[in-house]
Amino acid sequence: MTPDDLIIGFDRALRTLFAPAPTTRPVPGNEIGHDPLTPAERAHAAALMRVNHVGEVCAQALYQGQALACRDPSIRHALQQAADEETEHLAWTERRLAELADRKSLLNPVWYLGSLAIGICAGKLGDAWSLGFLAETERQVEAHLDSHLDELPASDRKSRAIVEQMRADEVAHAATANRLGARELPAPARLAMKLAGRVMTRTAYYL
Repeated sequence: MTPDDLIIGFDRALRTLFAPAPTTRPVPGNEIGHDPLTPAERAHAAALMRVNHVGEVCAQALYQGQALACRDPSIRHALQQAADEETEHLAWTERRLAELADRKSLLNPVWYLGSLAIGICAGKLGDAWSLGFLAETERQVEAHLDSHLDELPASDRKSRAIVEQMRADEVAHAATANRLGARELPAPARLAMKLAGRVMTRTAYYL
């Protein structure tokens, strides 16, 4: 980990938390017109998109932490490429929150720092375990997004389009991790990740 790595990492953290996220791909559902939502539907959809935005903040931090501790340059490049795609998810969810007239999580700095620490720890275990952690994270995010597709109002086609594309990207990231040599995590580790994810999603729904 060089001083340049630390400076770049600090810059990425500031951009993730405080700057509008960029996207090179069109925002999914951008061509869809205004969907009428009741106040209750709008509030629920916004809370779910806030949870998804927090997930992308955590993803940025996890990838950054893993890349900082990564030993293999090719794997580090793959992690950074995945992080760039996750930046687009950050932009999409951020934009949708604004359209729904709601806010991002008040605890985003806490989520970021915690996830960065987890990413560094995972990376220190070795590239195979780090990739295994990444693959399992993406599988759990995929299941989480599936549940949001069930929960989002049927009339909220814009949010659904964003979540569907995010899900497709997460599946691809898991496949990449497996292709690069991910090692399957033991059951207790998978369960701990699932429980931590539940705490995060339930808290971010409100805060």
